[in-house]
Amino acid sequence: MKIQLEQINPDAKSSFRLLHNPRLNDLFYWHFHPEYELVYIEGANGTRHVGDHISQYEHSDLVLIGSNIPHLNFDYGIQTEYKKEVLHVSSAFKNNIFTEIPELSDVFELFEKSQHGIAFTGNTKTAIGSRLKKLHTLSPFTQFLEVLHIFSILAASKEYVLLHDYPVINKYSQKQKDRLKNIYAFIDENYQRKIELREVASISNLSKEAFCRYFKGATGRSFTSFLNQYRISQAKRLLIKGSNISEACYECGYESLSYFNRTFKKIALENPSDFKKRYLNKNTF
Repeated sequence: MKIQLEQINPDAKSSFRLLHNPRLNDLFYWHFHPEYELVYIEGANGTRHVGDHISQYEHSDLVLIGSNIPHLNFDYGIQTEYKKEVLHVSSAFKNNIFTEIPELSDVFELFEKSQHGIAFTGNTKTAIGSRLKKLHTLSPFTQFLEVLHIFSILAASKEYVLLHDYPVINKYSQKQKDRLKNIYAFIDENYQRKIELREVASISNLSKEAFCRYFKGATGRSFTSFLNQYRISQAKRLLIKGSNISEACYECGYESLSYFNRTFKKIALENPSDFKKRYLNKNTF
């Protein structure tokens, strides 16, 4: 699977690019681009994978992703009906417009903060989601004003969580970025079985020792930690879809049920049975 830098062009006669209900749920699309991205998804449970942050969202999600932060498409693996809106804003627009208009200084700060990755919650998520779903019906000028209004609301909101404690700066060469994307693709294609360190080091053309140093420097965590985080996110998806704990364990590449339970609790802060029970209770009407 080849995943590469996404080239994004603004819509005709527009300062940004709007994607209304794009569908990529069958594609593992790990990518990055210089543009800032505001993504809203509704009616789905899925994986939020931004930089080295991996977590599950339930029912809906609204995330602002900074420039050149690698991320996975939010609808990957979703099998149900859902709605999705994606808005791309160029770095030039941020630097040339937001810095020149005093009334937009808070929006400029919002975009600076987006290098952490920002997940919005509560009423903010609901209100902005509703506005984003209507954007495609507006005239270009009204659309432009509404986009500014959306970012103004987000800049004033306190209902958010930063996905990283530190800003994510994609400082690697294209060769290094391609190497990291190949590693992520390898994990996605092989996480259901035992993965030897020598295998993943080999596809990177590195020794095991050099690979460990490279991966830790690129993601901020060890390969084992990252792999466990990814597997547990997939296990959550399986549990939500109805798999039992043993099935989720072995289908996600674990060979020991006790180790799976310990790892799940360490990452999710609850054991698999409590997670499944909590989800079922939440969705029982």
